[in-house]
Amino acid sequence: MNLTPKEPFLKALKNRVLLFDGAMGTEIQKFDPKPDDFPNGKDGFNDGLVITHPEWIKKIHKKYLEAGADCIETNSFGSNKLKLDEYGFGDQTVEFNKKIAQLAVETTTEFTDKPRYVVGSMGPTGFLPSSNDPDLGQIPLDEIRNAFALQAEGLILGGVDALLIETSQDILEVKLAIEGSHQAMEKTGKKIPLIANTTLDQYGKMLLGTNIQAAYTTVSDMGIDVFGLNCSTGPLEMTPSVQWLDEQKEHNLLVVPNAGMPENEGGKAVYKMSPEGMAKALGDFLNQFPQVRIIGGCCGTNPEHIRALRKVIDEKAQSNKG
Repeated sequence: MNLTPKEPFLKALKNRVLLFDGAMGTEIQKFDPKPDDFPNGKDGFNDGLVITHPEWIKKIHKKYLEAGADCIETNSFGSNKLKLDEYGFGDQTVEFNKKIAQLAVETTTEFTDKPRYVVGSMGPTGFLPSSNDPDLGQIPLDEIRNAFALQAEGLILGGVDALLIETSQDILEVKLAIEGSHQAMEKTGKKIPLIANTTLDQYGKMLLGTNIQAAYTTVSDMGIDVFGLNCSTGPLEMTPSVQWLDEQKEHNLLVVPNAGMPENEGGKAVYKMSPEGMAKALGDFLNQFPQVRIIGGCCGTNPEHIRALRKVIDEKAQSNKG
């Protein structure tokens, strides 16, 4: 067992490019889950598998770590209080997230070759607080902030190395999630790095029309450590936004695209970018944009994509030494 203290996440980020894992949902589908595999038969309650099939989640984490990921994301994408309320677990938000984080942390302890980090995933609530939509927009902002604060508290207590606000469609929700995360850090007395992501369409806009410049300006001085882009498109569509963010020379950047743009096949979204294609595109980002310090894969990516990205990072590190 490696007992040397792990280098802190932000220090590691300074010293080298960190590799995140790939998609979780599609890997869960490979187990062909049936409704009764989920808690209370709630089909599709992927985060709930921590209760009924923790061994599945552990196996997925392990595959990504074996592929060379430096960081794995907790299987807590939909575990803010508002989402958990839909499945009847809202009143257990803190404990639920703690359990999910502990499972990921436990998996990383099996790998002693280099530091491995656990990043607490916090996806959207399903509400759009900036919109005028009668169903999605009319919710007290405190409720959203609190939903994230409870989730962040559980993830911190479970031992995550950083928090990740991801796949965000509404910049106001990102602000509330950041505030909730800071509240949780205060409550637990533990300050950990905070990553804030936005999700842009192929035209560089968030769902409600916010462009990257406005999104970044809104949250860049809210005590975040990394700003990022994930999901929605492949790497190529992200290029103008990544270029603009890199030019700000302010924050470390995260770029975690899908395996290309989704293509509709028989009503299903299919992602066709190969591990090699993805590795080339993200390798180009690393060469062109020095602020990019984290790469990884979102929808449609699997351990093979992560293995290809590992190779690109290692080759770049070698050539830098040379």
